[in-house]
Amino acid sequence: MIAPKLLAVVGTKKSGKTTVVEQIISGLTKKGFHIGPIKHIHHPDFTIDTKGTDTWRHSNAGSRMVAAFAKNETALVIKDDLESVLPSILEFMMKQPLDAIVIEGLHSSMGQRNDIFKIVTAHEPQDLQQRLHSIVPPILAISGIIAEKASSVPDSNVPVINAMTNSPKLVEKIENEVLRK
Repeated sequence: MIAPKLLAVVGTKKSGKTTVVEQIISGLTKKGFHIGPIKHIHHPDFTIDTKGTDTWRHSNAGSRMVAAFAKNETALVIKDDLESVLPSILEFMMKQPLDAIVIEGLHSSMGQRNDIFKIVTAHEPQDLQQRLHSIVPPILAISGIIAEKASSVPDSNVPVINAMTNSPKLVEKIENEVLRK
């Protein structure tokens, strides 16, 4: 089995990351690829567990990890900080029958890895320039809200691809430059 390729969609809050990821997953799965996303959630009080459920009660009793199994879905709730859990999650997902793992967010850690392909999102040109200067290659494309405002970026050879109006072009680029290599 070949290990899944890693692709990160990084950018500022509300810059279109989720929309870009959604278009990538939709386009690639329609072509028969198996995709597994990782989503960074910024809300410090977010919990996937619902107060009063059995799994919540297990966690509330002191459990550090709870696995919940239903007929068609499994959830693993780990009560630990992001930095300590992420390597284990990536390791687990790398062993799954996936063609790609699409990571949404985690700019500071994913943006510095040269083994991860990146798509950068931003609101404004200034924000985009700051992001581009803080991310190591390979950068596949610029997308998200900024792609609605600009069709190219000065002093950059990174293509601008609007995921909302031209998702097939973005998906084709990922297929050709990431998944077929």
